[in-house]
Amino acid sequence: MPLHFLLDEQVTAGPGDAVVLTGSEAHHAATVRRVRVGEEVTVGDGRGAWLAGVAESVTPREVVVRVASRTDAAAPHPRIVLVQALAKGDRDELAVQAATELGIDEIVPWQAARSVSRWDAAKAAKGRDRWAGIVREAAKQAHRPWVPIVAELTATRALTVRAAHSRVLVLEPTASTALTAVDFDDDRDIVLVVGPEGGVAAEELASLEEAGAMLVRLGDSVLRTSTAGPAALAVVSAALGRW
Repeated sequence: MPLHFLLDEQVTAGPGDAVVLTGSEAHHAATVRRVRVGEEVTVGDGRGAWLAGVAESVTPREVVVRVASRTDAAAPHPRIVLVQALAKGDRDELAVQAATELGIDEIVPWQAARSVSRWDAAKAAKGRDRWAGIVREAAKQAHRPWVPIVAELTATRALTVRAAHSRVLVLEPTASTALTAVDFDDDRDIVLVVGPEGGVAAEELASLEEAGAMLVRLGDSVLRTSTAGPAALAVVSAALGRW
């Protein structure tokens, strides 16, 4: 499979046109991936455009790709959203990376009551940028035409608002309903909510349920916060026919 690269701007090029990789993406292509003149590559913009072409010139500062073909992938519908609670160490980042590779459409960092990691205003901006970088690289590795959005840090109150217009599913090991028993029979966003290491606090579960969210479980085992989201995403993707 050809190597894949991402442009930061929306792509308008078509067959016969040239697209240019610059900055870190050009350096990565030329120095790290060692792309050679004449090699087939693909280029996307993370917004559905998918270009196949051949590297025409390659330097660490600029890689020129002559486009042979273009396709435009429709945005996934309904969208699957991962609300990932902040977690200690790199467990939340592992969840973000895996979920991106598996096909998530949006990622929302959540400051849950039991989150050991806390983001103040400065950390929130820095943390979101870090998650966005992880998402970009994971989407590129997975050859995804659409790069997931990383939303701003959210609180539980904002999640209850989402429940009014989205299907919010809170992963809770003690829930009576299995995720595999849920019918996805409408076009609403599917929002998977994953708590931190200590789980979702009782008051948060109550407020989310009151707002219309459903508590669901994944099997009989208790999964880590780094694996629960990707596992749930796999179940939902299969139910929607994505897989």
